[in-house]
Amino acid sequence: MTRRTRLLGWLAAANVLLLVVGLPFGKPVAQRSRARIGLVFDVGGIGDKSFNDAAYAGLLKAEKELDLSVRYIEPADGTDRESAVRELAAGGHDLVIGVGFIFSDDMRALATRYPDVKFACIDYSGPRENVPPNLVGLPFREQEGSFLAGALAGLVTKSKKVGFVGGMQIPLIRKFEIGYAAGVHHVCPECAVFAAYAGTEPKAFADPTTGKELALAQYGRGADIVYHAAGKTGIGVFNAARAEGKWAIGVDADQRHEAPCCIVSSMVKGVDVAVFRTIQEVVEGRFVGGGVHELGLAEGGVDLVWDDLTEKVAGPDAKAKIDAIRAEIVAGTIRVPGE
Repeated sequence: MTRRTRLLGWLAAANVLLLVVGLPFGKPVAQRSRARIGLVFDVGGIGDKSFNDAAYAGLLKAEKELDLSVRYIEPADGTDRESAVRELAAGGHDLVIGVGFIFSDDMRALATRYPDVKFACIDYSGPRENVPPNLVGLPFREQEGSFLAGALAGLVTKSKKVGFVGGMQIPLIRKFEIGYAAGVHHVCPECAVFAAYAGTEPKAFADPTTGKELALAQYGRGADIVYHAAGKTGIGVFNAARAEGKWAIGVDADQRHEAPCCIVSSMVKGVDVAVFRTIQEVVEGRFVGGGVHELGLAEGGVDLVWDDLTEKVAGPDAKAKIDAIRAEIVAGTIRVPGE
């Protein structure tokens, strides 16, 4: 089964679950007019080769395949995100999507202020109670995919030292680090895991220079593979891997093309499919808000890329080990920490 098939599968399953918590919000847009979709990107915007670009791919697919009018906004530094979402909501858009956890509180407030507009928040991190009926939160269990990335790193490392570079130091990115470290130690209890963050403000997701410095420091301490969860800052991690002839693991999307020499795998999230299917639900009158729907390995919302280079670097027995770990996580035999 392909990753795309799995992602479509969990989204189809999510639609069934949504019917349990409420009724579709509004009639099909096609019965009224051409759908108007607005999307506000996270810090770093288009070109981060990761989180935002995955959302953009979903938006472009929807624009191509559905009857839409699309507008998107790229906030400069994250401080103007509320005004960007408000502008789209006030402008008569049928659906406004916020890409990133930093939108959570603003979208709850604006959903209440604009009850006739539908809202969706990717990586939602706000309260799970009393979610407005026109808002759906779509967080991911990134720690589960990161556990697989850590297990891979633990199988690949020769030095028994591995690294992690995060963007903004917040609970969401800590989930990546904690899951990764747990995965490393699951297969290599004696391995050391180095961790560093680019900063404590949203701009930490758009700082390739700092990303490279942090990764170089970890490679200098003996790490031979570094995993990042840092948005555009992760480009600097890849530059460091290329300069040092070491390995790296990408995030959110398959990032192999960014450094074909050095990216052994990527922990992928179904952000593109989540954006597309949410838009499709609005167009077809199947959107259901008022809840939070978390997506992990069991739902196909996260996974680990496995290709010829991964096989070559990790060895012929590694895939069977990773597949077994994945199955244990889905079954609940392995409980992955997230905090």
